[in-house]
Amino acid sequence: MLKKLLVIPLIILLVGCNPDDKDKSSDFVVQSGEAIYNKNCASCHGPNGQGLAEDWRIKDANGNYPAPPLNGTAHTWHHSPAQLLYTINKGGTEMGGQMPAFEDLLSETEKQALIDYMYNLWPNEIQTRYDERYK
Repeated sequence: MLKKLLVIPLIILLVGCNPDDKDKSSDFVVQSGEAIYNKNCASCHGPNGQGLAEDWRIKDANGNYPAPPLNGTAHTWHHSPAQLLYTINKGGTEMGGQMPAFEDLLSETEKQALIDYMYNLWPNEIQTRYDERYK
């Protein structure tokens, strides 16, 4: 009987410590980032970060690069978090794009949520490579 009483709390403890469970606050940040993305980014980068141009590496008729995909199929994951934040703040004109600056339009918390959402769009393999490089 005593063994059964000890086993039940142990099972409850182990179930509560499942490493595969996502952090609820992390889920909230990603959901917030998705809302920010949909409001500010999706019209150029696509609703799922897939980009809208046939080839984001070729300049358009105005001499600007189109918005690249952010879903891990382009170069976004090659940039450090600091570089991503810089691009969000300053926009893409320095790189030949048309992305506006969001420095004064989004809070620091919103910008980080946006980066977390973009990270969430990437395949697991890309996330792992990014983590090895930058985290």
